[in-house]
Amino acid sequence: MASLDHKEDHDLDEKYIEDNEKPTLPVGDNVPTTHNTALTRRILFKLDFRILPVLTLLFLCSFLDRTNVGNAKTYKLETSLKMNDNQYDTGLAVYYATYIASEIPSNLVLKKISPKIWLPLLTIAWGIVTMCLGFVQNKAGFMAVRAVLGITEGGLLPGIVLYLSEMYTRGEMALRLGLFYTAASLSGAFGVFKRPIFLSEEEKIFQGMRIHVDVPARLREDGLDHQREVFKWSEVGRGIFSISTWLSAFSYFGILAGLYSFGLFLPTIIVELGYTANQAQLWSVIPYAVAAVVTVIVSFISDYLKLRGVIMLFCLIPAIVGYAVIANISVAHTKVKYGMTFLMATGLYSGVPCVLGWNSNNSAGHYKRATTTALQLMIANCGGFVATFIYPNVDKPQFHLGHTVILGLLVASWFMVLANVLYCAKVNRDKKVGKYAQYAGYGDDRDPEFRLVL
Repeated sequence: MASLDHKEDHDLDEKYIEDNEKPTLPVGDNVPTTHNTALTRRILFKLDFRILPVLTLLFLCSFLDRTNVGNAKTYKLETSLKMNDNQYDTGLAVYYATYIASEIPSNLVLKKISPKIWLPLLTIAWGIVTMCLGFVQNKAGFMAVRAVLGITEGGLLPGIVLYLSEMYTRGEMALRLGLFYTAASLSGAFGVFKRPIFLSEEEKIFQGMRIHVDVPARLREDGLDHQREVFKWSEVGRGIFSISTWLSAFSYFGILAGLYSFGLFLPTIIVELGYTANQAQLWSVIPYAVAAVVTVIVSFISDYLKLRGVIMLFCLIPAIVGYAVIANISVAHTKVKYGMTFLMATGLYSGVPCVLGWNSNNSAGHYKRATTTALQLMIANCGGFVATFIYPNVDKPQFHLGHTVILGLLVASWFMVLANVLYCAKVNRDKKVGKYAQYAGYGDDRDPEFRLVL
């Protein structure tokens, strides 16, 4: 049965080539290496400059919506809406609840509706909802609008990651995620799915072959062609019960708990160090800027070495050190505390492209990848619940409890990353000795020729 399915896939691949014979392009060994390299660079240049800026702009707006509520707090948001500290935290938590609930359903319908429709539709929806926040008059309205905002924004990031994973090979993902994520985070047009209209006919064909048709190379890089893959609940189940996904998700949980608390409360922390609200906005930009530069460098190294978890083990150390110091040093040492925010921001942000790319890299089959991408973010975004309740106003200005909780989560994340690296290495060893031989020809991440990225 498996051989019959494999033959049908082969026939479909031949039909794809026949349907795109004008203009013809040499395939496999007949393609000159220099031609391949030049064409790949040309395609990547177009993808990078046509797609990434638009996606970055979308996520930038989303990120602004998510973090500006922390800035608004320094301008007496709670007083204006007659809320106490606990009600403000509840409003933040409601957002994360609906945000998390919408991620997997959104990714599963992404291919059906098409990213060129679904992602802009989400953007329009949360743009309207965000505008409604300007008309909120009380705490009930604040919580209601934040809940709807979570529904409309939840599908954006997992959808973007899934979309990029279908446009780039595994060795190209981390740098693009790094550029996209850091540019968007420095807040402080869509083509047809997988076949951008701005590519020439030759480039479209080569991109299709590069990502989907060249099965032997694709098995080593990303699995078989998923464009014609039919939805199966079994693929969703494979994604949900993936050990690697849960390990990466829990490691990302700790990172996001730190990121969300950092973004929501950094302006407040700086104000408590003696700066005005306006100065706090300016001083909070600098750690983000430094983190952005470091993140891009780390992403480049990650792609060059084709390593994800191993790189994260080094990235998390500065953040752990930063939180350990800032949680225990005296309030009098304001300059040291501010200096630690650079280590915290750098360590947290530089690991994000690696963990997002890692999970996507090790999931082959469109619907499994759609599930694991959304599931990872769904679990990780629960860190938002932690972030909203561990920095109460009564803990100002030391925030010892909040910093200590994040420190513990980051240490746990480090061990989760280590466990995932060891797990992926074991799977690769098992494939090498034939323990996955029954999956030969499947073309997904179970295939013996598909090696997991460490």
